[in-house]
Amino acid sequence: MKTKQLLFAATFLLFAEMTGAQNYQVPVSEKDEKMMEGKFKPTWESLKNYKVPEWFRNAKFGIWAHWGPQCVEGSGDWMARSLYMEGSREYKYHLEHYGHPSEVGFKDIIPLFKAEKWNPDKLVALYKKIGAQYFFALGNHHDNMDLWDSKYQPWNSVNMGPKRDILAEWEKAARKYELPFGISFHADHAWIWYEPSQRYDRLGPKAGIPYDGTLTKADGKGKWWEGYDPQDLYAQNHPLSKGSWSDGMIHQQWGWENGACVPTQEYITNFYNRTLDAINRYNPDLIYFDVTVAPFYPVSDAGLKIAAHYYNHNMATNKGRLDAVMFGKILDSEQRKALVWDVERGAPDKIVDEPWQSCSCIGGWHYNTSIYERDGYKSAASVVKLLVDIVSKNGNLLLSVPLRSDGTFDEKEEAILNDFGDWMTVNKEGIIDTRPWKVFGEGPIAESTVPMNAQGFNEGTYNKATSKEIRFTQKDKNLYATVLAWPEEKQVIIKSLAKGNTLYPGKISKVELLGYGKVTFTRTNQGLIINMPDKQTNKIAPVFKIK
Repeated sequence: MKTKQLLFAATFLLFAEMTGAQNYQVPVSEKDEKMMEGKFKPTWESLKNYKVPEWFRNAKFGIWAHWGPQCVEGSGDWMARSLYMEGSREYKYHLEHYGHPSEVGFKDIIPLFKAEKWNPDKLVALYKKIGAQYFFALGNHHDNMDLWDSKYQPWNSVNMGPKRDILAEWEKAARKYELPFGISFHADHAWIWYEPSQRYDRLGPKAGIPYDGTLTKADGKGKWWEGYDPQDLYAQNHPLSKGSWSDGMIHQQWGWENGACVPTQEYITNFYNRTLDAINRYNPDLIYFDVTVAPFYPVSDAGLKIAAHYYNHNMATNKGRLDAVMFGKILDSEQRKALVWDVERGAPDKIVDEPWQSCSCIGGWHYNTSIYERDGYKSAASVVKLLVDIVSKNGNLLLSVPLRSDGTFDEKEEAILNDFGDWMTVNKEGIIDTRPWKVFGEGPIAESTVPMNAQGFNEGTYNKATSKEIRFTQKDKNLYATVLAWPEEKQVIIKSLAKGNTLYPGKISKVELLGYGKVTFTRTNQGLIINMPDKQTNKIAPVFKIK
């Protein structure tokens, strides 16, 4: 009897998954935004029929404008959370320059986000010039402000701040320069991310006075924000998560486990509505979520319904062809059939069968003046190392270049972009439209284990690559070998192409150095020995085209 009951339970769970009948703790409401019906249903079984479009597989490199009101103070990423952490660097800066968070909170920073020098047309033109094959804009961050004329979030960039539809202007520029357009959504985690705004100082003259995170619409009478409800922004009318006063607890609760306060249906549905609103308005080619798996998964079906709607909507607007890409983090092998795997600031240490993406940044995710002052940006050479390594493993690199609050990048970032663009102009044929080879590379790093931490965070190892590291790609019967730093020696030895090596049993008739021309070589049992020209043709990395 017990065996039959277990068999029945297993059969029921399988049926529930296949039919979408799974019971979620907080099911989303479709009262205001109906999920588009079509080929895809909001189940893993259905979503696994997704195929990554060929254009994304070919693209290899995108640029991300990770830009919004958190850039105002120039104190870096997550400042809208950290300003409520007593004694933190961001708290001290905010206190000195803007006021105490019981009186002046993040809501009061939003009007200072003016974007007064922002020229999306000029920026996207530059991004394309330096080699970007797609472009991403920030739709909302954990600060919960929508950067478009949002139907479901009054705290948006048309009602306040720049009073411009930022997504609409980014999209117009991307379409003009024929770059696939992406939107990233991060606001699902505002629920726990803003919890420090419920705190108060424990020391000093304002000890015990609550911060502004629990203010309501009624508190705004006579204030600049009269008529707006701070809870639409902060979403803090709920109990704190377990251990919330421990600043690092949020990382353990990012997947809605380990004591995270479970969001209400109203909150989850609001995020769902906002996301569908943006999808329906701007028809993005890519959407990104800074989440474990999918938004609110597994406590709600919101993420899977967003995915199904997005794929069906994309097919409807593309005459039945699916060109959409949706990203998720920390995906298992089955989930990677339904979504494209995103790795943050890192890469796996092997070739991955399905296309994937690494998202990284030349500095902090939001503009950080201290990184500028200490020359803390990645160099163009470091960006190239990451790009080449990622592409050799069947991945794409999405690179964020932080913009200042006014919508411009600084002169140090400009120099990095120009140097990178110069390298790409000559060498992108070994990047764009390529595929992995039989092995991704050789060298001390390639031949070692480089584990990831959570969703990534191992790029520091790859940044240290020397001329001993070589990475491979292939296209049109040509093999490309990129040395990850310009060698000091007069010869490059590629062991994987040694005489008699089964990886490349055929003859090698010609070797070219991109940007230079034909170079001489010999093939021995030690490896393919390439003679370097006397003059260094670039400052970053040589790329050899091998026929």
